[in-house]
Amino acid sequence: MPNATYTVLFEFFRDGDQEGYQVHVPALPEIVTWGMTLDEAKANAQEAIECALESMMREGEPIPDDVNVEPVIHVEKLRATM
Repeated sequence: MPNATYTVLFEFFRDGDQEGYQVHVPALPEIVTWGMTLDEAKANAQEAIECALESMMREGEPIPDDVNVEPVIHVEKLRATM
């Protein structure tokens, strides 16, 4: 298994009573996973990355380099003063 490091983005979502973190791996767009907590999402991302790399190696496909991304969102709370 190659010693590869990948940028992983975690996007919080809320849909009705369900909430969690959607995982995006820019270098491995085929990865689709999530977790109810950030820790669960990280563990699922780790497993998904390893599975994707194992599959690529089995198929003789090249292992992609990481894709550096700028933060895609900036969140800030502002207080309205009236």
